[in-house]
Amino acid sequence: MRAIRVERHTFAILAEARLKTATSIADFYNTKRRHSAAGGKPPAEFERIIQETRARTDQEDRAA
Repeated sequence: MRAIRVERHTFAILAEARLKTATSIADFYNTKRRHSAAGGKPPAEFERIIQETRARTDQEDRAA
C-alpha cells in the first residue's frame, strides 16, 4: 500500500487525508469575516440573502 501525501502531511489511508483536508478548509474559511465583494456582509448572511431572493423570484415566475 502506498502512503498518501498532501502538502507536508503523510497519511496511511485516503479517509485520513480527506478528513484532514476538509478540517483545514473549514478552519481556514472564516464565515464571520465581512467581505467587500458581498457588500460588507459575512458569507453565511450573503448566501441566505441570495437563497431568499431566488426563492422569491421562483415564486413570482410561477405566479406569472
